[in-house]
Amino acid sequence: MKRNAAGLLVLSALVFVATFFFTDGTGFAGYVRAGAEAAMVGGVADWFAVTALFRHPLGIPIPHTAIIPRGKDAIGKGLGEFVQRNFMNPDSLVERIGEADPAGRIGEWLAEPGNAAAAARQGASVIAALAETIREDEIQDSIRDVVAARIEAVDAAPLLGTVIDKAIEGGHYESLVTAGLRGLSRSIVENRNLLRTRIGQESPWWVPEQLDDVVFEKLYVSLLRFIGEIIDKPDHEIRKLLDERTRSLAEQLKTSPEMGKRGEELKHQLINHPDFRAWTDGLWDGLKEGLVAAAETPDSDLRRRLEQLALNTGERLRTDAALRRRVDAWIGNLAAHLAERSGPEVATLIATTVERWDADETSKRLELQVGRDLQFIRINGTLVGGLVGILIHAAVVTFGG
Repeated sequence: MKRNAAGLLVLSALVFVATFFFTDGTGFAGYVRAGAEAAMVGGVADWFAVTALFRHPLGIPIPHTAIIPRGKDAIGKGLGEFVQRNFMNPDSLVERIGEADPAGRIGEWLAEPGNAAAAARQGASVIAALAETIREDEIQDSIRDVVAARIEAVDAAPLLGTVIDKAIEGGHYESLVTAGLRGLSRSIVENRNLLRTRIGQESPWWVPEQLDDVVFEKLYVSLLRFIGEIIDKPDHEIRKLLDERTRSLAEQLKTSPEMGKRGEELKHQLINHPDFRAWTDGLWDGLKEGLVAAAETPDSDLRRRLEQLALNTGERLRTDAALRRRVDAWIGNLAAHLAERSGPEVATLIATTVERWDADETSKRLELQVGRDLQFIRINGTLVGGLVGILIHAAVVTFGG
């Protein structure tokens, strides 16, 4: 386009030279000469104006030329303020977001099963990424503090007493006693030789070993028979005694200040124990491993739940007008808040970015973007100048002669 504009200017100059040297300037030739002369003036003037925007014409530092390189920083600042004022205006953003109905569009998109699956996949990836990037020491400390606070808020002794009462009322206590007795019986059988050795160690040296065997066998069989009787008879005296003692313990746990104090001491010992810290740390480790594995598995429960959540959300947004209005208002308020807080930073970012640009390179880039239309200004200036020259010459011939 620069060559076209320059070519038209050169053509006007050649026509002027030809009519100046080879005609007498009268009649039709006079109109042609006047038009060519005015076209040269218009073309040169517009060439100067367009060139002055980007550089010094002919390299001559004429005042008020090379406007863009010289005023680059001011242009960047003005551009940043323009963007902040017109594009980061909170009221305008809220209005535009309300007109766009983003909640409705989100609902329509999420209601499609394929889109819901894509949203679930991306959501799972975000969850896994967050789990990987969160500082483990901070989250572990947070989990430990939460668990400890919940434990601190509970009166340990009364709670334990209530648990014992519920176990007795529901019949779980009897099952527990039976299981304990059976476990005790199995333990005695499995450790028969160890018990026999222990009896021998406790027996006086002068007692014959054969007598120790007889005594041990009697004790062994009697003990197993006694435990078996307790197991087989729900109304056994030992069971009744255990039941009475257990109920009494439960009542003391709920009412005794001394037992309550002891329960609190045990609770604090539990919270401060190293194993408690290891346990709470393991909670996060297990949770993180589970989240990462579920996020990477297409048919995991996490992915299915997220997909169903996306579908339900899309359907609600499609059918619930009140919900759409609330979501649109929330999005608008969030955008307005971000614009209000970030508007000055955006303007500064634009201004500082432009400041770092090289002046000549900036001028060349802008000229490439808008230069085509500017060359049309030169072409139009040449053509309009020629037409005006012809009209002026016509007026002179008509009214001046």
